[in-house]
Amino acid sequence: MKVRVLSILSLLVVIIVVTVSSVILTSASRELTQELQINRVAALNRFAQLANDAAQDKDTTQLQREMDRYSELYGEGILIRLQERTVRSGGLSEERPDVQDALNRASLNLSDTTLNPISAFGTGNDIISRSFGTASQVLGEAVLEVNLDAARQKLRERWLIVGFAAIAFGALLLLAAARITGWVLRPVSRLSKAVHELETTGKTSQLPDAGPPELRELSRSFTAMADTVTESMESQRRLIADTSHQLRNPVGALRLRIDLLQLELKGQSEKAAAVGVVAELERVEEMLDGVLKLATAEHRAFEGTTRQGKPAEHQRQAIIDPFPILQGEVERAGPAAQRAGSRLTLEGPAHGNQISCDPDELAHMVGELIANAIKYAPGATITVGTQQTAGGTAVVISDDGPGLPAEQRAASTTRFWRAPQHSTIPGNGLGMTIVDRLAQANGGRLVIEARDPQGLTARLEFATPEDSPNA
Repeated sequence: MKVRVLSILSLLVVIIVVTVSSVILTSASRELTQELQINRVAALNRFAQLANDAAQDKDTTQLQREMDRYSELYGEGILIRLQERTVRSGGLSEERPDVQDALNRASLNLSDTTLNPISAFGTGNDIISRSFGTASQVLGEAVLEVNLDAARQKLRERWLIVGFAAIAFGALLLLAAARITGWVLRPVSRLSKAVHELETTGKTSQLPDAGPPELRELSRSFTAMADTVTESMESQRRLIADTSHQLRNPVGALRLRIDLLQLELKGQSEKAAAVGVVAELERVEEMLDGVLKLATAEHRAFEGTTRQGKPAEHQRQAIIDPFPILQGEVERAGPAAQRAGSRLTLEGPAHGNQISCDPDELAHMVGELIANAIKYAPGATITVGTQQTAGGTAVVISDDGPGLPAEQRAASTTRFWRAPQHSTIPGNGLGMTIVDRLAQANGGRLVIEARDPQGLTARLEFATPEDSPNA
């Protein structure tokens, strides 16, 4: 936005500077033209008077001497045509068309003493003329050639001065425009960053009270709104976590009572009903446990998005080699894979790759992804390992099972979402959501993609740690 505003202001500055400079230079040209015209018309009138006296005295000696002296001093030609003869100086000849035209007009008693406006880069001289004599008789014509070079040089010097002044004035205006634009737009930029921060982290820092009054009021209003939204979101997370935690106690007590009740049941139908109640209770327990883990994961995700710039001692991540954790999770999931008829293998380099991640959370993420592969792709070959990427290291869990369509892969990290074809398999639809949030909390991301030729691949991608030897 600042570039666009400055572009518009720069264009306006250029227009203002060019307009003002043009007015000043036009005024300078007019001033020099009038000054030169006044001087030369006075000289022409003087020579016309001398010529009139010479015509009456029949002696042009004094007139010729004054004309030669003038031409020698100013480098301008003079031509005076009397009835008996023509007097010249400075090489001015009546053979020139402009001189001939001036003489003809003067002979008709039409004076032409107006100079054309001086141009800084023009060429040539100008001509002024007038007649002289009595009121009833024209005794002759006087023509003066006006040399404009000196006036043009003065005008060019003024152009140079005005040009430097215009550049300095334009630079000053641009600097002022940049300062004013920054003063006006800086709160807007801060507000935009605060909106993005609120969108991604659920919280934002206090906006400084700066800028125009309207933007200061907007900043204060946004800060108040952001505080309310942050408090509301944090309250909701605490409510979910506290409710899930508090429900575990009555659910645990209920399970104990059902276990005691089962000891008192005698009939097979009563025992079968009790088994169904226990199954539903286990489902409730699993749901509560998943909601509690999700609340914790989302809280960690919000912490992770605001972790940049904080001291290292306040962070839960560490630079670790993920391979030992993968090895432990593969060994832990081995019996479940055997029961499901799946083949679980560990691949990739045993050492060398490093990531920045909380070890316990990495173990939870990998264990959840392996458990999903075993549950939803029974009999498949499941591969666990690490892989170098362009920006760091990825932990990869893939299987050659049935996989998921693209639209289902996109929805797989949504809370409580389950694929229609897996509706009969026990689960609560929170596992992938928890993994996704924990990955965000550790500065990574979860990518679900199809495996060629069939199957599913889950990638936990992490950037290379800054202080890693491989960075």
